[in-house]
Amino acid sequence: MSQDAVHTTARLYLCTDARQGRGDFADFVDAAFAGGVDIIQLRDKSLEAAEELELLDVLHQAAHRHNRLWAVNDRADLASLSGAPVFHIGQKDIPTGAARTFLGQDAIIGLSTHSPAQVDAAIASSSGRNGLDYFCVGPVWATPTKPGRAAVGLDPVRYAAEAAAGAVPWFAIGGIDLGNVEQVVDAGARRIVVVRAITEADDPAGAARALLAALDAGN
Repeated sequence: MSQDAVHTTARLYLCTDARQGRGDFADFVDAAFAGGVDIIQLRDKSLEAAEELELLDVLHQAAHRHNRLWAVNDRADLASLSGAPVFHIGQKDIPTGAARTFLGQDAIIGLSTHSPAQVDAAIASSSGRNGLDYFCVGPVWATPTKPGRAAVGLDPVRYAAEAAAGAVPWFAIGGIDLGNVEQVVDAGARRIVVVRAITEADDPAGAARALLAALDAGN
């Protein structure tokens, strides 16, 4: 999947930890991609750099088999070393321009946003040579993957749907699952990031297909 795919076709973005308790990382990411996930990000703060690089190689191989994208969170050095096509940053991480300088023009760079003001800033920074390629809005609902961060609700999703207006791809994120995905679609989201909706599913491929069907139903 090319960088242009983020702008045109990528809709389902999965964040997962290393699944150390289950020991099934390779099988899990392969199943998620098979179910239709477009991008998988490894996000696990417990990993040492060498461990993360090993798992990123596994993720890279799975993404290559399925012609999909894979992402590194926060660590520009690991993104560069692993050759990750997608790099995601938070509001307090390395600045977008610095990430672009470090990773080059071919990298797909995304940013987390939590308010209309941050959405506006992300849209503004999407233009130009060092610009963002996508942003995320949330967390829509409270989620244990971001302890201490208050849910922002659906209003920022509605705001992004109007403000972005096709200018830059964006994803709704935070506590989204099959039981509430219709609400974010109704609020204007056409792309979503999920965690537990797939990581806790007995059938990751089936969970991915069901989420994509819900997105299709709302379009």
